[in-house]
This record gives sequence, structure tokens and C-alpha cells, in this order.
Amino acid sequence: MFRRRSAALFAAGLTAVLAGSVTGAGAAAGGDVLAMAGVADGYASVSALGINGTTGGVAGPTVTVTTSQQLAQYAGANTPYTILVSGRIQVSGLVRVVANKSIIGVGATAEIAGGGLVLGSTTRPGNNVIIRNITFRGASDDSISVHNGAHHVWIDHNDFYPAYDGSVDVKHQSTYVTVSWNRFHGTDKSMLLGHSDTYTADIGYLKVTYHHNLFDGSNQRHPRVRFGDPVHVYNNYYRGVGLYGVASTENAGVLVEANYFEDTAHACHSASGYDDSGPGRLVQRGNAFVRSGTCETNGAVGEPSSYYSYRADSATSVPSLVTAGAGVGRI
Repeated sequence: MFRRRSAALFAAGLTAVLAGSVTGAGAAAGGDVLAMAGVADGYASVSALGINGTTGGVAGPTVTVTTSQQLAQYAGANTPYTILVSGRIQVSGLVRVVANKSIIGVGATAEIAGGGLVLGSTTRPGNNVIIRNITFRGASDDSISVHNGAHHVWIDHNDFYPAYDGSVDVKHQSTYVTVSWNRFHGTDKSMLLGHSDTYTADIGYLKVTYHHNLFDGSNQRHPRVRFGDPVHVYNNYYRGVGLYGVASTENAGVLVEANYFEDTAHACHSASGYDDSGPGRLVQRGNAFVRSGTCETNGAVGEPSSYYSYRADSATSVPSLVTAGAGVGRI
């Protein structure tokens, strides 16, 4: 029923794009764009809801943007685009991203500052979106908000600095999302999954994979989960985390697997709930706890491997792998 889109098929599609028009303030060489595009894994790779994995803007032309106006123009267009972000772009509020877009930073200096990206609206879905290799800094709301039923989203190899609200929030019936190989630098509300305790419309959605992210001095929500099941949190590096690592609440089901918790007093909440939220289910296996509390567990959780194939690295290898590989400039 489910299968991953092969790297060969994705590469063939992007090569066809590169043979077409390339416009904007400049363009990367074809091989560079191909390398930056990558192939999604985790839930973003699943074939479901009429989409054969997450391929972003592969079906459209490639453009390079250097201003907020250009970014908003192509991100909000009703046709596919691979959008290369060059340099620092100062934005105000949230730039709306609609279906079939790849937004990829050029080199190690691409930055979206002062605002963020919001996927979709009630009338224009933000499905099949890739966001890679961009630094997000000082957003006036969320850095990235995945909502309004967006599905098949891959957020990979980005750097997140503190925002007014969340860094990566997924809510309002969004699903089939992968958040991978990102760095979170001193963020507070890092990653919310599920809008609120009363928004029960999220039940049956919120299938998200979080893997190989570095939480460096961040505070909470890595992630905080309501209703999602099964949510997969594996091979992440929690270093000097403040309030807690993972919270499973409101009957969510979260598998916490082969992560490395270092100097993190409260690794996981579940059976006792968190704040005003009721308890959730959480299974932990193969994690490492160094000068850290262990994971509070509760109940049973479905296996993400019934949706996609993966191989978890050993928890002890996570610090070196993630420190070397996560964030911008590493794709």
C-alpha cells in the first residue's frame, strides 16, 4: 500500500526541470540543484492521499530569489517551483507557501529573518513542500507553520534561532511530515504537534517523523504532541535542554527511539501529561541518558515501520553524527 519514491525517479524528474527554464537573480548549476533537492524519508516519503512521496517543486522551473517580494510571488504561485533562496531575505509576518514547492537555500548563507513560512490556507493547500538549507532567525510568529491540512512536507537541514512563537509547528489536520537534520539554537517553543487540547479534529492526522535533529540549549517541545499516532522521534541529540525533551499528551502515541539525551533533566513526559494536557502514550527504546532523567513511558504505540522503512543509528553514535551533519551547509 505504501512505498518510497526512489532516488532515481526523483533525480530523473529534477533533471527534466533543469532542462527547462531557469530564471531569477541567478541560478545554481544543474548538479548543485540536484544535490540540494535530495529525497525525502520518514513519513514524508509515504505514498498516500494522492501523492507518491514528497517531491516539492520538481515538476516546475527553478528560480532564484533575493527579496521578500520574489519569495512571496513564487511561493504563493499556483504552479510548481523550485525556489533557491540566495543570501539574507528580510520578511514581515508569514510568507504563504502553497502546493508543490521546493524552497532551498544556496550555500550556507541563505536566511529568512524577521518572519517565517506558513504552509497553505483554507482554500489553497500547502501540500508537497520541501524546505531545506535555510537559517530562520527572529520570526515575529512561527518560523515554519504547517497547518490547514497540509500533507507531505519535508523540513530538512535548516538552522532555527529563537522566534516569537514556535520554530516548527504542525497542526490543524496536517500529516505525513518529516523534520530531519535541523539545528535548534536556544529556541523556546521548538516544535508543537497538535493545535490544542480541545482541537480533536487533529485525531487521525499528525503523522510526523523527527530524526537527526540537534536541540542545542533549547527549552521545550522537542516535540510536544497531542493526538498524533504514531509519531516517531529517533536519533535526535538533546544537549543542555531546559524544561523537557518530549511530551506525549492527550492520548498521542509517540515512539522515542535511539536518541541521545545529555544534560536534560526531564527527557520525556507521558503518563502524567504535561501542564494542563492529559496523559499520552509513549514507548522508549535504545535511548542514551547522560546526566539526564529517563523517559516516562505509558501504554503502547504503533510501529512507524508499518508506514516506511528506516534504520536507526545507535544512540551512542548520535552526538558525532548529528553534530557533523545537521544544519545548513551540509547537503
